Amino acid sequence: MIASHSSSPECSSECSNFLSNATPVVDSESGGRHEPTPPATTANATLLTSKELMVLSKLVTRKAPCNLLVFGLQSQYYNLSSINAGGITVFLEDDPLKINEIKADFNGTRIYNVKYQIPAKKAYNLLKHARKNPACSPTTNLLNQSSCKLALRNLPEDVYKLKWDVVVVDGPIGDTPEAPGRMPTIYTAGMLARTDGIGKKTTTDVVVHDVHRTIEKWFSWEFFCEQNFVSAKGKLWVFRIPVHQSNSTSFCSSETVVNGGSI
Repeated sequence: MIASHSSSPECSSECSNFLSNATPVVDSESGGRHEPTPPATTANATLLTSKELMVLSKLVTRKAPCNLLVFGLQSQYYNLSSINAGGITVFLEDDPLKINEIKADFNGTRIYNVKYQIPAKKAYNLLKHARKNPACSPTTNLLNQSSCKLALRNLPEDVYKLKWDVVVVDGPIGDTPEAPGRMPTIYTAGMLARTDGIGKKTTTDVVVHDVHRTIEKWFSWEFFCEQNFVSAKGKLWVFRIPVHQSNSTSFCSSETVVNGGSI
């Protein structure tokens, strides 16, 4: 199944700082600050370090068997299906070559070929659109029918129907202004995390990779929220998001509370 997404206006010169300025990332385990790293290349944009992969693997182990949704597919993630044996693991990937490397239905694994059409250079205008458009608020129902330009509307039906215990955002590549950016996947992950599934009103852990990059960092704060932040390791952030239970049109509380609990 191919997922598509409508286009938005080009990013103006106004957003050049937004796309190029990165701020230090805090590693919650060490308390240290990491200086911004150079832009990732296609070859290494989505590769996790051994410590980052350990954090993710331990998180899935604690949740398993669970519903695990991953935007992006790397060989590093193959073992997640084994860890989550008895659960449901879904990968959404736009590179057919990567999809051919793993067998679908292995340990309950489902792999879907999706298509991301919005380049990273449109991030700034999309963020302004989301802040002003009521259709993008967390109270919006039926994500697959949303008029919000950030919503991924043509994903497989089970993506919208299931309550996800863990969502990983590590795709699309998003490593150049012209490459597909992660704005829609971060927004969609935030909406899915706040949706209560059939008989399930539990929290959803959302893991975002490549947070040294401006889009990943700022869209995560916008849609996952500082008060839901749990921990960081390297270029990996973990958020724990509760089901949206109010009529608030804002994703984040006005109170700034950092959750420094363990994962």
